[in-house]
Amino acid sequence: EKAKLLRSQPAQIVEPKGLLYVQQREFAVTTPKDGSVSILGSDDATTCHIVVLRHTGSGATCLTHCDGADTEAEVSLIMSSVKAFSTTTACGRLEVHLVGGFNDDRQLSQKLTNQLLRAFDLQPDDVHLVTFCVTELNDREEQDIHFPIIYGIAVNVKTAEIFPATFPEKGPDEDLRSAHVLTGASLTNIYDAKTEQLCIGPYFWGPFPHVDFWLEQDDAQILQNLSTSPLAEPPHFVSHIRSTLTFLKEHPFPSRSLFPDRKPRIYKKNEEGLWEQVCSDKI
Repeated sequence: EKAKLLRSQPAQIVEPKGLLYVQQREFAVTTPKDGSVSILGSDDATTCHIVVLRHTGSGATCLTHCDGADTEAEVSLIMSSVKAFSTTTACGRLEVHLVGGFNDDRQLSQKLTNQLLRAFDLQPDDVHLVTFCVTELNDREEQDIHFPIIYGIAVNVKTAEIFPATFPEKGPDEDLRSAHVLTGASLTNIYDAKTEQLCIGPYFWGPFPHVDFWLEQDDAQILQNLSTSPLAEPPHFVSHIRSTLTFLKEHPFPSRSLFPDRKPRIYKKNEEGLWEQVCSDKI
């Protein structure tokens, strides 16, 4: 019933003000007390799942975008991150919302759904499954081709409302963060709720293999080889991958060009509610 209700809502466009956008293999956790961030969101999930974990007592809310890389470790990580903000565990409960995936040919969505259910089931804490809109419950068919119904969701940290969403702005540092994923990152926490700062990096990788070869390929080749579900990707998938590959070509050694001082790139919301880079104090 909950999945049906969620699927029936049109996707809302979420503007950057007060938004913290979470990319694949990233997570962020905050509480209703946060003066900078009121919405956590992520989209472009085809076989991926977006997970929202919330403690009803403290209101601590975590959103992550999982792709099945290391699901058990990821679930443990987000559990401990929410519990760190929920010391008054006596009142309230942990609730989880799972959204994403579809009936894809390779059954990657189904595999990830099963991994997530198992990982939450293995937790010593009680976790209540509140929203389950994944795989076959998030599937639509058009001329024998399957697609997800919902590609992205947002959660309002203040009200706990969850709704289908799209995001015109996915920054800051969109290419850098995507490059981190493409070079094999593990799940990364990008936000410090205590200081209300977005912290990106420092990330390190070596030259991306065959980057010139990939950049020479046409759209069809990129879609076919670099997507888990070529027929169901959103229209901007290829341009996003090209942009990330170009970034990797320009920065083969991020330790030199992006993070020479080994410090993260730090952003804080300005008075307009938009991210602005904070200069790290040079000692």
